[in-house]
Amino acid sequence: MNTDLQQRNPILLVHGINDTGAVFNRMAFYLRQRGWSVYTLDLLPNNGSEVLDKLAQQVADYVAATFAPEQPLDLLGFSMGGIVSRYYIQRLGGIDKVQRFITISSPHQGTMMAYGSWLPGCVQMRPDSSLLENLNFDVEMLKQLNFTSIWTPYDLMIVPATSSQMSLGKEVILPVAFHPWMLTDHRTLAIVAETFTEPINYVLA
Repeated sequence: MNTDLQQRNPILLVHGINDTGAVFNRMAFYLRQRGWSVYTLDLLPNNGSEVLDKLAQQVADYVAATFAPEQPLDLLGFSMGGIVSRYYIQRLGGIDKVQRFITISSPHQGTMMAYGSWLPGCVQMRPDSSLLENLNFDVEMLKQLNFTSIWTPYDLMIVPATSSQMSLGKEVILPVAFHPWMLTDHRTLAIVAETFTEPINYVLA
């Protein structure tokens, strides 16, 4: 067991729109109880008024300031945080650091709800936005790490809910009634812990 704990990567949790790192309090406690080092950050501003690529730079800066250069990392992004995390991985060098990556209810193909705002971060989460098209153009690079998408078919924030699907990695569908409950449902917590203990599948370039 000690060997297993020593081999575990630290986990960074990235929140969604209008949230802070505190939204992960229950999940972080659950994971820490099981031996992980868990970190959160507060993206600023968190209301969609900043473009997601700039928020992703905040993730990159946090990682650089918090972890040693040679330290591998596991990453989880909720909702908008999943897209921010993808930008960090795919465009800001995170692909060389992150070994396991989970998104929970993230609008990988956009969400119709984003049409309710003209804030630049929300516009980027609309279906077929230039940012999403950019990330989905070379999404295959995520095969270099362990990727898992967890989502609920009853999501009223990610519309359609199937926008959380990806063409690669592992998919877990949970019948959770509400978007925010995805972070506290006992099934989500168990799957996150299980996923972060999976062996790394290295893909040769």
